[in-house]
Amino acid sequence: MDARDPEMKKELSATLQARKDLGAEYESELVDSFMDKMAERVDSRVEQRVRRELAQQQTSFARADRRPSIGPPQPNARFARYGFAGFTMIAAIPLSAIGAVNAGAGGLFITWAGIVGVNVAQSLGQIFRPASRQQEKDDWS
Repeated sequence: MDARDPEMKKELSATLQARKDLGAEYESELVDSFMDKMAERVDSRVEQRVRRELAQQQTSFARADRRPSIGPPQPNARFARYGFAGFTMIAAIPLSAIGAVNAGAGGLFITWAGIVGVNVAQSLGQIFRPASRQQEKDDWS
């Protein structure tokens, strides 16, 4: 909304003139009425901008031949890799304690060998993923 909006300027002038004519006892009603009109004006401008932004997003997705994603954003490969590794490190704390208490140093070694094995398998699975599965994932993301 432009500060020099002629329609709102006329509305404000009419409100001020009505206040002069009616007196101070109607001031709160006049102000409320003017503020309601301002709120409606602001709401309509916001709706216009939202519609314009949505149209621009839809146009950009159509030009890129992509569908807009619905739902939470999908993590990229780097986040998935490090997120999984972080999760296994957190899980390693109680697993290490259980392995060490129940089987001593051998249990601790076996526990950590399993944790490392799971992380290696997960990393190799991402590296050596077949091209057809990567293409299917890209079509839906």
